Amino acid sequence: MKSFLYKIFALNFNLCARLMPAKKNLVVLLSPHNASFNDSLGEMEKEFTRRGGFEIYKISCVGVRNFDFTAKSAAEVFRFFTKGARMLARAEYVFLNDNFMPLSELKFKKTAVITQLWHAEGAFKKFGLSLDLPEDIRKRVEKGNSRLTWVTCTSKRLVPIYAEAFGVPEEKILPIGSPRVDSLLDVGDTDKIKEKFLKKYPACAGKKIVLYAPTFRDDELSDSRLLYSFDFKKFDAVLGDEYALVVRLHPQFHKAAALSGKSVDATGYPNVGELVKISDLLITDYSSVCMDFALLNKPMIFYAFDLNEYISTREFYFDYYSYVPGTVAENFNDLLEAVKNKNFGTDKTESFVKYNFDAVSSHTAAAVADAVIGRKEQLK
Repeated sequence: MKSFLYKIFALNFNLCARLMPAKKNLVVLLSPHNASFNDSLGEMEKEFTRRGGFEIYKISCVGVRNFDFTAKSAAEVFRFFTKGARMLARAEYVFLNDNFMPLSELKFKKTAVITQLWHAEGAFKKFGLSLDLPEDIRKRVEKGNSRLTWVTCTSKRLVPIYAEAFGVPEEKILPIGSPRVDSLLDVGDTDKIKEKFLKKYPACAGKKIVLYAPTFRDDELSDSRLLYSFDFKKFDAVLGDEYALVVRLHPQFHKAAALSGKSVDATGYPNVGELVKISDLLITDYSSVCMDFALLNKPMIFYAFDLNEYISTREFYFDYYSYVPGTVAENFNDLLEAVKNKNFGTDKTESFVKYNFDAVSSHTAAAVADAVIGRKEQLK
C-alpha cells in the first residue's frame, strides 16, 4: 500500500515538474513525521520570512499516516497528493528534516536546491544507511538521497559519518550546524515558556523538573518493557518532594502510555525544545535529545536497563559508556540513587559538545540560507 501511495505522489509530482515552470523564490518545507514545524524547518521559515521576497509552503505527511476517514482528513490527504506534489515540483528551495520515501521517484528540476537538515544533531546511535536495512528499503533510500544537494551536520568531524549514513559523497555534507539550535540557544523566553507550562501542568510548580525522554524501540512489546522498567510511583515516593517528573515519549513509540503516580505525560506537548529549556535534569537512554541538554550544559542520567538488547538491533558510533555525557544507570535503583545524590557525571559534557559541534551559534539558519542561495546562483 505504501509503495502504491509513493507512486501516486510521484506521478503527480513528475507531471507538474515536466509541464510547469519553477516558481521563483518558492521555499518548500517538507516534514514527514512532524506537523508542528517547530524544529530546523521552522527556523528556516523564520529566516526566509525575515529576508522577505520568498513564498513558503509547508508539507507534512502526518495527515496521510493518521487518515481517519473524516471529511477534514480526506481534504488534507487530497491536498497532500495534489497541491503538495505541485508545489514541491515547482520549488526552487526544498528543505527536509527526515527521510521522505517517495523522494526516490521524484525527478526534480536541475536548478532545485534540496537540503536535508535532519532532525538530530551530532552522532550518537547509528542511523540511515549505517544500519542493516532490508535491501529494498536500502535501495529506495539511496536513490532518494541521490536527489539531495546538501546534508547539514554540526561538525567537520562528523562529515564521514553523515556521508555514510546518507550514502552521498562527503562534498555534499555541509558542516554548518543545525538551524533548530538557534531557538534552543535563545533562552530569553524561558520564563514565559515555564509560566505557560505550569498553567497547563500546575502539579510541577515549586519543584525541579526532570524530563524523562526515552527513545522508541522496534516493536510494541519492547516499548511495553520500557514503561514497565520505570517505576513512576517509586520515583515520586522517593524524589517527589524535590522533583516533578515530566514524561515525553518519542513520536514513534508503538504503545499508548498509561503513566502511574503523579508523573506528567507531556508526550503531546508540541515543542520538545521548550521542555528542554525549562527542565533541570534529563533522564534518557539512547535519544539524541542529550545533544540539546549538553549544549545548555544541563545534567543528564542515562537509564540503559536494556543496553545489550538495544545494541543487538541498533549499534552506536562510539562506546556508549565512555561517550555519553552523564552517569549511566543500568537498573532503576541505581537511577534513583544517582538523582538523589546528584551524581550526574557532568565532567564529560564539555568534551562531548566539542566533539559534536564545531561552533555553537545562534545564527545557523542564516548561514544555511546563504549557502543554499549561493548554490542556486551556481546552478543558473
